[in-house]
Amino acid sequence: MPRPDESPRRHFLRSALLAAGGMIASGRLLESARLLAAHGVDDPGDPEVPNEEVARILREISGGRPIRRGNLSLDMPVVAEDGRIVPVIIESDLPMTAERYVKAVHLIVDHNPDAHLAAFHLTPAIGSVSISTRIKMKRTTWVRAIAATNTGEVWAAYARVQVTLNGCG
Repeated sequence: MPRPDESPRRHFLRSALLAAGGMIASGRLLESARLLAAHGVDDPGDPEVPNEEVARILREISGGRPIRRGNLSLDMPVVAEDGRIVPVIIESDLPMTAERYVKAVHLIVDHNPDAHLAAFHLTPAIGSVSISTRIKMKRTTWVRAIAATNTGEVWAAYARVQVTLNGCG
């Protein structure tokens, strides 16, 4: 409601500035939430396996070995405004030597039409595991990064991403 001494134009400008300030603050909150999620703060634990297809994919990747959390980071936005271009960064602190190295990194998006979205096959020659890409996501779901080593270890990182615009048609 305009103040008694305020013109309609001035009221509009004041309202617009307050709304812009609120949008900036909410953007900072979303960025803070993304950073907290990337660093495991308020970590809900391992996500449940949603269906038989994802369970089959995880069995094939792990070969029945336990999938442990750690040694792998998955950095994604908490909210993806456009599911057609969702940025993903996967990194690992595991060694990349001839004796021990990450031989594959898999990206699984639980509720995509094809859940096993990507497989990156690696060699010790790359020096370190750092993968940056963009993916398509159909809807809000868990994203799983799974790393398999040449010694049989299987490591994982998870991120829950809220998708506001379907990227899979």
